[in-house]
Amino acid sequence: MRCYNGVVLPWVGQVFLMFLSVKELEIRKIRFDETFAPRQIDFTGEDLVQGTPLHATGTAELLPESGGQLRVSGSYAVEMEAQCDRCLGRARFPLEAVFDLYYQPASDSPSEDEVKIDEGEAEIGFYEDGLELEDVLREQVMLALPMQRVCSESCKGICPTCGKSRNEAACDCQPEAVADRWSSLRDLKL
Repeated sequence: MRCYNGVVLPWVGQVFLMFLSVKELEIRKIRFDETFAPRQIDFTGEDLVQGTPLHATGTAELLPESGGQLRVSGSYAVEMEAQCDRCLGRARFPLEAVFDLYYQPASDSPSEDEVKIDEGEAEIGFYEDGLELEDVLREQVMLALPMQRVCSESCKGICPTCGKSRNEAACDCQPEAVADRWSSLRDLKL
């Protein structure tokens, strides 16, 4: 175990997890200024590699007279790498963002399967005994990444016939002629 800012942190191998404990937050606000080395935060299941250390600063606090609502706010900076969706090469994504998140106790979450929520409630998460900072940061990084991950906007992709990267060299492949099923509709005069 390791103690940080009055919080006991469990060791996982050589890496410690920063747990934002509700019991500690009842006493005082927790400030964090952490740097997470590549592979310290688990991005498995995604085609993502943390290219640089992730640096995060901020605070976590229990909001007074809120029924146990937590607020975690701060900023982070990191460069992520992923496979380009067009050419399958490596693409880099420098990310730098601020976040301001709210969490409610899991006991306050609705027990029904489907519940109508308003727009403000859609942005509230839930916690049990506290939060792991790594989980909060993983979620923020995943949300900040673009939906289509490309190495550059001018990426030409790969040739569907021979499979060569069109960014490296042009190929002599001719695209197959496709039957134009819509040509008769284009000829209609309205």
